[in-house]
Amino acid sequence: MDLSPGQRRLVFVVVVIVLIGLGFYLVKVRGSGSSSAPSASASTPAPSATTSAAPGVPPSSVPAATPVSTVGGAEIYQWLPFTATDLAAAASTVTTFATDYVTWSYAESTAAYVGKLQSLVTSPELTLVEQGYETPGVAGPRAADKQVSTGSGTIEQILSFGTSTGPKEIVFTVAINQQVTSTQPTQTQGNQQYDITVQSSGGPWQVSDVELAGLGNQGNQ
Repeated sequence: MDLSPGQRRLVFVVVVIVLIGLGFYLVKVRGSGSSSAPSASASTPAPSATTSAAPGVPPSSVPAATPVSTVGGAEIYQWLPFTATDLAAAASTVTTFATDYVTWSYAESTAAYVGKLQSLVTSPELTLVEQGYETPGVAGPRAADKQVSTGSGTIEQILSFGTSTGPKEIVFTVAINQQVTSTQPTQTQGNQQYDITVQSSGGPWQVSDVELAGLGNQGNQ
């Protein structure tokens, strides 16, 4: 018997409905049957928290995870010629030097002043600092006016870094706040920016250059 187009569409819809119903039935039956079976987690021991080394690699050679300093998922120190520990040590040297550099008294001898900087400064730079401290134009007013200076430094930025000359080297821009009192009626207070270079050849970081805002290497002011 030939079916009209409308009848054929009706038969097709009925068949689809029957198939969908059969599918739901089979899923329900299989799901109810599996619920009575023991679960995999109940019969299988939980995996050990210890990860085995890859085949052929001795356990002792498997590297341990190490925390790293990252930016956007990248390890930033892989691009720098120094480590995080290096940077912290260099910064500590710079701030300690900045304080000692501008802390002095008219009653303090050149040897005493230079002595407190000796471990922080390279020999060539220490000579320049010593010369600046005992320059007549600086030492004379310091003694005559009984000047006493105190101060401290704050790191503002890393200006540059490199290893082109051998040792690791970092240049910091440091703001040094200095207060000078004396027998004169006025008290001097200033905030100057210095570019302070520190270097290390594997040992402690030391100051190798001190420059004041474009005026070149300076002794103590």
